[in-house]
This record gives sequence, C-alpha cells and structure tokens, in this order.
Amino acid sequence: MSTVERVVLEPAFVLHGRAYRETSELLEVLSRDHGRVSLVARGARRPGSRLRPLLQPFQPLLLSWSGRSGGLMTLAAAEGAGAALALAGDGLMSGFYLNELLLRFLHRGDPHPRVFAGYARTLGMLGCGLAPESALRGFEMQLLAESGYGLNLDHEALSGLPLDPGGRYQYVAERGPVASGEGATDAATYRGTELLAIGRGELDGAATLQSARRLLRAVLDHHLGGQALKTRRVARAMRR
Repeated sequence: MSTVERVVLEPAFVLHGRAYRETSELLEVLSRDHGRVSLVARGARRPGSRLRPLLQPFQPLLLSWSGRSGGLMTLAAAEGAGAALALAGDGLMSGFYLNELLLRFLHRGDPHPRVFAGYARTLGMLGCGLAPESALRGFEMQLLAESGYGLNLDHEALSGLPLDPGGRYQYVAERGPVASGEGATDAATYRGTELLAIGRGELDGAATLQSARRLLRAVLDHHLGGQALKTRRVARAMRR
C-alpha cells in the first residue's frame, strides 16, 4: 500500500511543463533530494495566477507538494529561490538541451543531489554568456558518473594497461578504450593524450573539446538507446 508523501520547500527547477485540463499544468521538475518528480499545478494557467510566471524553466524554486508515493503529486506551494537565470542565444538552447537530457536520462524518484548541484552550476555558467561547449561536456561527464555510467579514461579496457598518450583508441561503451587496429580512421578513434585530458577535465583545447563532444555524444546515445534528442536537431537547424 502506497503512503502519502509530503514535501515542504524543496529546492527544485522546472524541466518541462504542459497544459493539463482547462486551467492546470503538468510539470516535470528536478528536485535536490527527491530527484525527478511529476507534479500537477492546479489553476496555474488561470489569468492572473501567481504561479504562472514563477513555474518556468531556469528559475530556482522552493516547491512543496503531496501525494501518494510513486504517483502524480499535487503542488501545494511555490516560491522563488533567487532570480531567474537569464539565458539567451546558444546559452538558452543549451539550457533546453540539459533539460531534455535529464528528462530522458533520469528515472522518477531517483535522487541525485550532486547532479542537481551540477545542473544549477552549469546554468550559472551558461548565463554568463560564455561559449557553452566546455560547460556542457563537464555536466555530461558528471551525469554519467553519478548515474553509474562513468567513463574509463585512464586505462585500456582489455589489457588494463595505462593509456599510451601517443596511442590511438576506439571507445567501447560500458567498457572503455580499446587499442585501434590497422586501418582505423581518425574519425572512429581518439588519441590517448585526448582521452587522458578529458578524464582530467581539461576541456580548454579545441581538439580535446571536439573529441570530448564526439565521445560523450556516442556514449550518451548508447545509454539512451539511440533515441534522438529534439534539441540537437533544433540546434543543427539553427546553425544551418
């Protein structure tokens, strides 16, 4: 038998919202201590509702809710926990990418406080107007590590030997780097020095950052079952 759950003033962000019935809204939120949660915000779409401008992406919130554990929760109260993060241009598109990634990657009710902290920190970096690539790659690596899919970026998967900075490797998801054979193309392999730099979080160099993007996209796609992320398609269309 499910129990009634009551949560008061939980730090959270709205990841996605959609209309529900005539005046309410269904929300997917990322909370610090309860993970991803589905909430119904009753009356949030009424004209003049205090909740309407508050329940937006990238707005730090304190949310209270109640309901049967494992089911749809009812929002009881919401208040701002700081100014909304002003994202624009590439930063805004990157923020929506993070939200979609979390919706696809995290299970409901599975708490990841460090992912929550990393998400808030990454949004802050995107809000500074800097190029988003390094911030996104760092968050992707943290998300994989905190979800139990951390990358092996220091030793060869088959032999267990340390990576050779001058070697070339293919990366096998859920195993790690494997020394590439004859005829392997650069597009399908990574230099040892690049993998080691990615593992140390040194994502400043253009070549290393490009390799990190290629590697993390392949690993994330593997764990997402090959499901395409809509925000990636939109970003490509905008660049064209």
